[in-house]
Amino acid sequence: MKKLLLLILLLAVIIPLVSAQKKQFITVRQDSARKEIIVTADDSPFTAFIYPDNLEKPTLYPIFAANGEVITRGFPLAPRPGEPTDHPHHIGLWMNYESVNGLDFWNNSSAIPEIKKNNYGWIKTTAISEIKSGTSGVIKYRADWCDIKKHVLLKEHTAFTFTATTNLRIIDRTTTFTAMEAVSFADVKDGLLGLRVAHELELPSKEERQFTDIHGSATTVKRNSEHNVTGQYLTSEDKTGDDAWGSRGKWCMLYGQKGKDTISIVIMDDPDNVGYPTYWHARGYGLFAANPLGQKVFSQGNEVLNFRLEKGNSVTFRYRILIASNKKRLSTIAINKLWEEFALTDKKVRK
Repeated sequence: MKKLLLLILLLAVIIPLVSAQKKQFITVRQDSARKEIIVTADDSPFTAFIYPDNLEKPTLYPIFAANGEVITRGFPLAPRPGEPTDHPHHIGLWMNYESVNGLDFWNNSSAIPEIKKNNYGWIKTTAISEIKSGTSGVIKYRADWCDIKKHVLLKEHTAFTFTATTNLRIIDRTTTFTAMEAVSFADVKDGLLGLRVAHELELPSKEERQFTDIHGSATTVKRNSEHNVTGQYLTSEDKTGDDAWGSRGKWCMLYGQKGKDTISIVIMDDPDNVGYPTYWHARGYGLFAANPLGQKVFSQGNEVLNFRLEKGNSVTFRYRILIASNKKRLSTIAINKLWEEFALTDKKVRK
């Protein structure tokens, strides 16, 4: 009885802190010439949706916590001193995949030689269908997933919803893919929703590491044992650190010290998503990704998905990215409450 009373009291303290704060006003402003849409919360920087012609995919970049700290890596668009320069295709918060009918959308970047570009795919934004300011900001866009000859494999419709309170920033992403021909997503590790975080939020490592993509290309990531590298993973299934990689869970949190506060970044999976609960492609060097489609890789062959869309068919993925800045990280109790609001309560409203 005492334990139950303590839990009720704890919830009474935590829940108002994370879910009942007054919402800030979200301003969404488009700059068509620059092909970017700026998002602010009570006039403070939140993020920008950027879709220039020279970028291989659209992305949210940069992303700010409520305390003004940037949570995304600067490289390659705006490098900052001391940060790593590996994986130039890791920019902001994006969605793509390493094998779509054999085309690699994930690893495509300006670093790929022109002679090899026929092996890669592009995501081209074709229209901004809606922008809206208010207590919730909205960006809706359409995009084509195509090859080097601009042949379209998938049509993408994405809606972002942005909300904010005193110490929270929330990004909801709903993306629907419609197949223009039969499309196969092979079970590979690089996908689907990706975020590359600031250097301070990486997990400390005293050893150099090497990672290989689907083409056999190896990337070396340098050790990062500096005193200001403080990141740590925690999943809904209590996996921590490097053990988060290749595990399943309904949410995963990356947290660490940046500036004067602890930054907590949580990616939440929706129960209606294919492959729920997702596998976490959560690397210590700062790649934080949810990949529900690479099941053979993460299960060491025990599960196989090889997800496929027939021509004309569609599939929808929905995720919430929550960024909290406070003296302490978000508690598991608080995150579970927020996940329920996202995955269960919000679903009733959508219906």
